[in-house]
Amino acid sequence: MYASGKYSSRGPALIPRMKTKHRIYYITLFSVVLLGLIATGMFQFWPHSIESAADWTLDKRSVHDAPLVHLPVSSPIPERGDLSCRMHTCFDVYRCGYNPKNRIKVYIYPLQKFVDELGVPISSTGLSREYNDLLSAISDSDFYTDDVTRACLFIPSIDVLNQNSLRIRETAQALAMLPRWDKGMNHLLFNMLPGGPPDYNTALDVPRDRALLAGGGFSTWTYRQGYDVSIPVYSPLSADVELPERQPGPRRFFILSSQTAIHREYRAELERLKEENGEALLLLDKCSNLSQGAASARKRCYKGQVYDYPQILQESSFCVVLRGARLGQAALSDVLQAGCVPVVLADSYILPFSEVLDWKRASVVIPEEKLSEMYTILKSIPHRQVEEMQRQARWFWEAYFSSMKAIGLTTLQIINDRIYPYAARTYEQWNNPPIVKWSSVNSPLFLPLIPPRAPGFTAVVLTYDRVESLFRVITEISKVPSLAKLLVVWNNQNKSPPEESLWPKIGVPLKVVRTKENKLSNRFFPYDEIETEAVLAIDDDIIMLTSDELQFGYEVWREFPDRLVGYPGRLHLWDHEMGKWKYESEWTNEVSMVLTGAAFYHKYFNYLYTYKMPGDIKNWVDAHMNCEDIAMNFLVANITGKAPIKVTPRKKFKCPECTAIDGLSLDQTHMVERSECINKFASVFGTMPLKVVEHRADPVLYKDDFPEKLKSFPNIGSL
Repeated sequence: MYASGKYSSRGPALIPRMKTKHRIYYITLFSVVLLGLIATGMFQFWPHSIESAADWTLDKRSVHDAPLVHLPVSSPIPERGDLSCRMHTCFDVYRCGYNPKNRIKVYIYPLQKFVDELGVPISSTGLSREYNDLLSAISDSDFYTDDVTRACLFIPSIDVLNQNSLRIRETAQALAMLPRWDKGMNHLLFNMLPGGPPDYNTALDVPRDRALLAGGGFSTWTYRQGYDVSIPVYSPLSADVELPERQPGPRRFFILSSQTAIHREYRAELERLKEENGEALLLLDKCSNLSQGAASARKRCYKGQVYDYPQILQESSFCVVLRGARLGQAALSDVLQAGCVPVVLADSYILPFSEVLDWKRASVVIPEEKLSEMYTILKSIPHRQVEEMQRQARWFWEAYFSSMKAIGLTTLQIINDRIYPYAARTYEQWNNPPIVKWSSVNSPLFLPLIPPRAPGFTAVVLTYDRVESLFRVITEISKVPSLAKLLVVWNNQNKSPPEESLWPKIGVPLKVVRTKENKLSNRFFPYDEIETEAVLAIDDDIIMLTSDELQFGYEVWREFPDRLVGYPGRLHLWDHEMGKWKYESEWTNEVSMVLTGAAFYHKYFNYLYTYKMPGDIKNWVDAHMNCEDIAMNFLVANITGKAPIKVTPRKKFKCPECTAIDGLSLDQTHMVERSECINKFASVFGTMPLKVVEHRADPVLYKDDFPEKLKSFPNIGSL
């Protein structure tokens, strides 16, 4: 009892003392563990990139902290530059190799401060803000890599944007000291202000071996076509002054000249034009009554009247861009930003990014000797064309001129397109402002010459309530090797689809989509579930096609992804007696349509059918519950200008449930309705886009007297 009483009296007192003694220890340990878990989670899930961990920015590496590199007087000097260089002679494309993204990798050299033996820097300005912005933008892009072994293109951290600030010989020696220089192979230099007094060469005077040059003042004499890249001269006003976009149309002035340092002969000619055309032409110059400085750079004057620059540029339809001491002028960028059509008078000047940009759509180029005829030439341009040029000029600035980032990444994209031409941007992508962006689909007219990222095809089966036939179709299609997914479009709003357990078990994903209305156009809707480029549209009663026929049809489509590839062919004919088009399903030697009851096509056409079908055709089809296949044939033929491709001998889809009498009666009514569709659609399109051909595609050897095991597609159905 005593021991028990003793324990009872001491036990409760010992426990609190033990907690107090170790409480701080346990709390500290728990806090450390918790903070470690939080830090680990943040590192794991916070957006970051391994490659960007060593991004090139001045925020992380100051030019003052850069290691000092002394250039011995005897350091080698690169050769002047080979004017005969082209991508196939002076660029090693094998460094770039193949990668799934078809994107070059760009390495930026670490920042170093080069000085001569006396400690004098090679540049009077060091690293400019513009060049820092350029390199930082590249380091933040998908082009960048910090792994020098993966690099296809090398960019020095030596700023040569402005030749005026450079010591030519020492800069060349610094380039030659770069560890992977290799006579400039696969190196890219950016220069906007080339040459110097008195001759002002149109390309950078720094000897650079075989390096590519992105230059801002090329002439036809110094530009190596297909190798160098002509870039704009960046205007600092782009970052300092925001000009709101102005709607295209007539402006206060017809022609405006705002440059201040133009040759006296050109100014005299402009003054003569001013006298002849009065208020239609505004001739500005620098303001002599203002003190020099940043404020005066943003002012222009005419006879004592002061105008804000570049705002005044928005008040004119056309703006003159004359050559100065250098061919490339920052005024071009200011003019484009204002949505004013530039009138370029600079003989032999290579316009920026002219390798990909169609400058005829955004500017007027006039020979210098025809300056006196400028007013007459511009007056001959229709008003509607001027408005289109104004709109295009502004878009060029927004997309390619507005920042050092835009200039740098456009330059890299042009080089990228040369190295991976099959994945290059199209003329339309470079020159057409994006109106509708369909990020999940590419036009088959411009597909890259590589297999689609998601191989195979998606079968889209439109059904209403023929469950037994539907299940047979699913079972047969599932035997096709290239089937990637099967999508059932359930078009019956009054009846639910069968339970999941009743559906056929197949080896690919099976998805059922329920529609809100019973429309034939539902079969051509761009469902998110369609991830492949190829689509097989097939009805729920097409059970006669073999897996070989379907697989062969898909293989043909892969060769011709911009076509409709189908089985039974149909023809449109002109009825001279009735004076209208007629639908024909008899066996003939010609085909102008294929039935989409079983046809392959590119999913891009689903978007066009749903959102871009001309007139009321889509609603007309849904109202009449007929002719959606003819509408799709019209659409594809009108877009591509090409006929469909019929594959295999099969000419008809036989209906197992139809009697001969019913079939004959239905066929007569059917033919009349289909003929009405053709005439309706031709009227809406304003033309007959369907093209007639006299050929079909069959597998090689399929009818030859060879063993079946030698044939790729032995089981091809009959007529």
